[in-house]
Amino acid sequence: MEFKVAEKFVSINGEGTKAGMPAVFIRLAGCNLCCSYCDTMWANGSDTPHEKMTETEIADYVRSTGISNVTLTGGEPLIADNVAVLLQALADTCAAVEIETNGSADISVCDGIIPRPSVTMDYKLPSSGMEKCMRHENFPLLRENDTVKFVSGSMEDLDRALEIIRKYDLTNRCRVFFSPVFGKIEPAEIVDFILENKLNGVNFQLQLHKFIWDPDKRGV
Repeated sequence: MEFKVAEKFVSINGEGTKAGMPAVFIRLAGCNLCCSYCDTMWANGSDTPHEKMTETEIADYVRSTGISNVTLTGGEPLIADNVAVLLQALADTCAAVEIETNGSADISVCDGIIPRPSVTMDYKLPSSGMEKCMRHENFPLLRENDTVKFVSGSMEDLDRALEIIRKYDLTNRCRVFFSPVFGKIEPAEIVDFILENKLNGVNFQLQLHKFIWDPDKRGV
C-alpha cells in the first residue's frame, strides 16, 4: 500500500498525555474538515505536496529514529485508504502508537490493531464551524488510554464542551483535555471555567511547540 506523507519528523509531543516527550510524527495529507482555526491547512488539500511511502517504508523510518513514541496525524489520517494496514505496521515497530483524529471519522478501525493504538480525538466546538460533522458514535468506543480534546475559542465553546462531557460521562471513560485556540481566548478563562465547574478529571494544556518555536513553524 502507498500513503501520502505530507511530512515526517522527530520532535517532542506538544500536547496530550505525553507532552514534552520525544515522538516521531507522521503527517498524512488530506482532510475532510475545514476548521476556522486550523493550523495545518497546508496539509489538508488534495493537492498537498507529499511523498508516497509504503507502510513498510514508514515503519522503517520510525525504527531508524530510535524514538519509542509515534504519532500518526494529519490532515485526517483515518480517511486514508487502508489506514489499518499502516496502523498495524506502526504497532509492529514496538513503538507506542497514537493516532490524532478530528472526531468525524470512525475510530473503530483501531480496535483491530494489536496492540491497539491510543486515540486522541478532537470534538470540534461551535467556533470551529465543524461541529455538525462530529461522529457521536465514537464516544462509546473510547477506552481509558484514549483522549478527547476540546479546543476552545470562546465561552460558548466551553459551555458546549461541558455539555458533551456530562452527556457521555467522558471523565469516567477516558482522558479529557481543554486547550485554547491560539490567540483567541485567554488561557486563564479556561482555567477559571474548569475550577468554577469543578471539572475533576479534566486537564488544561497549552501547545508547547507554539511557545518553543514560531507558532507557524513546520516540522516541530
